[in-house]
Amino acid sequence: MGVFYLAILAYLLAMNIHYKSDGTDLRLTLLERLRPMMAPSGTAGRYQHGNRLFSYCSFDRERLKAIELPNPIIGIILRGEKEVWLGDTTQVFEAGTVFVLPGRVRMDVVNIPAERAPYEALLLEVPSLPPGIAPLIDRPRLGSGGLEFRIPLNSDLVDALVHAATSIASDTMGEAVKTLRLTEVLTLMQPLAAARPLFQTSLPEDVAWLIRAAPSEAWTVERIAERLGLGASTLRRRLTSEGQSFRQILRAERLKAGQSALASGASSLVAAQAAGYNSRSHFARRYRERYGRSPAGRGSD
Repeated sequence: MGVFYLAILAYLLAMNIHYKSDGTDLRLTLLERLRPMMAPSGTAGRYQHGNRLFSYCSFDRERLKAIELPNPIIGIILRGEKEVWLGDTTQVFEAGTVFVLPGRVRMDVVNIPAERAPYEALLLEVPSLPPGIAPLIDRPRLGSGGLEFRIPLNSDLVDALVHAATSIASDTMGEAVKTLRLTEVLTLMQPLAAARPLFQTSLPEDVAWLIRAAPSEAWTVERIAERLGLGASTLRRRLTSEGQSFRQILRAERLKAGQSALASGASSLVAAQAAGYNSRSHFARRYRERYGRSPAGRGSD
């Protein structure tokens, strides 16, 4: 009987150690692998690593009041701590924590240096979603209460974050590879509630994404409004307030689809069909208006 209970106790202890290692050890692993990307000694403020990837460093404790980021960001605390105040609630991120902060949401931020080192966070702005990553459509929109910005880690996400950061910071990597690395990170984060701010887009972008997924369908403002949970008149009014119209977005996305088909070697007839045009001449006219040249593909006139 005593041996049985000892075995159970050993199992529970092992599970507890494993649980701790899933959090602490992964944070330490992430920090160690990102150590070569830390800003040079003596850096204060922004240190640019690559396009939209930068470190922010501070030697003194600082409070940034009522800031509003233009775009959502993915952040990793490299040294020190960060406090984020949203209303009366606060979240504290220690070294090794991965977090997401929303764009266009007012908050207070406190950056706290470590005991013998400055505060430093690696930050990546995400102004738009890469192809293949869906926005938050037909899902709850980001609210103002009960938000959790801390991203839970696993080994796949740690690998993806390190690969993305080093690729984006590299001068030798092509843009296609950098986009692929970011896509890998976003794919892993997409199911996480804390990552929701990354996948919220403007209403015109939501409309464009729906059309982009099937440009040849017979889209109407009523069909799009239904998919977005809006009335048709509300959709028209909100698009107008953002300087857009349903017709403009539909035409732009269909012509992009036609251009993509032509670039892949399709004939102008096939490109017109892919773009949802029954008339090749109508497609050609709209194509010339947008791109300043006639569509030319394999098997064209």
